Amino acid sequence: MNVKISDHFNGKTFFNPSGRGRKKLKEVIHWSRTRQPMPWPKWIKQDFEHQIPSKLKSHEAALTYINHDTFLIQTHTTHLITDPIFSNRASPFAFAGPHRVRPPAVSIADLPKIDIVLVTHNHYDHMDIPSLKALYKRSKPLFVVPLRNAIYLHKAGIKNIHELDWWESLDHEVRITLTPAEHWSARGFWDRNKALWGSFLIEQNGHKIYHAGDTGYGSHFSEIYKRLGSPTVSLLPIGAYEPRWFMKEQHMNPAEAVQAHLDLKSELSIAMHFGTFHLTDEAIDEPITHLKQAMISHKISQNHFKVLNFGETWVDSRKY
Repeated sequence: MNVKISDHFNGKTFFNPSGRGRKKLKEVIHWSRTRQPMPWPKWIKQDFEHQIPSKLKSHEAALTYINHDTFLIQTHTTHLITDPIFSNRASPFAFAGPHRVRPPAVSIADLPKIDIVLVTHNHYDHMDIPSLKALYKRSKPLFVVPLRNAIYLHKAGIKNIHELDWWESLDHEVRITLTPAEHWSARGFWDRNKALWGSFLIEQNGHKIYHAGDTGYGSHFSEIYKRLGSPTVSLLPIGAYEPRWFMKEQHMNPAEAVQAHLDLKSELSIAMHFGTFHLTDEAIDEPITHLKQAMISHKISQNHFKVLNFGETWVDSRKY
């Protein structure tokens, strides 16, 4: 499809309007040679039994944390899933690459019928083709992706795909708006930033659920609030952030996630993107520890920024 030149597309590749995000090859090499990852456990048994609601009232919404950036989002009429990854590795290879240290808290077989699949960008820990193919085969949902990501799904035999640019919306039982993120894209050596990345705002019956995807901290959080108002719930990444000199432009740390919560003026935020794949150098429990410290520093209570158990469901029964 033809894409108009904009403040984030130059006619060939996409970019962050801030100018941040592109690492030089020598920086990548230096990171790979000098990184000092903290040890993670080899495997964590799933000991929290999920209880997915079978039915919701017309004013309710439910969010179940499955793993990484994967949430099951349920409204009275619609079931959505975000960045679904159920594979053992976040990698193009079954034998190499980051492997999970815990099982998905909910299996694909235990999911309700999925109506909409949201994919924020094409990195392997967010666009997991085996998971997308399994969901397509199971219930033929609508797939919503940023610009120029449909090609990857088409190659896998997936149909019923809708692409969005930043600030574009789609009404399909719920209203879905693609919003900016500070990140980048690539599936291989030759497609760097050829596809767009982003975040999503999902709206229905007064519920406004924001899924930040992968993102560095930036002014886009304030811009999202100015254009679309404060989310009732924001799903914000808190992991994969060390070392800061290398990760800062693409992944927030917990303190920046708290600042994003404040910029969005979110009524509630829920942590994600931690404790599943050993992607960067911090210890597995460090994101939660540092999040609690940042919440104390900003006097934010656990009623306003939650860390759910893997498999835990939070139900919003408020009427808007």
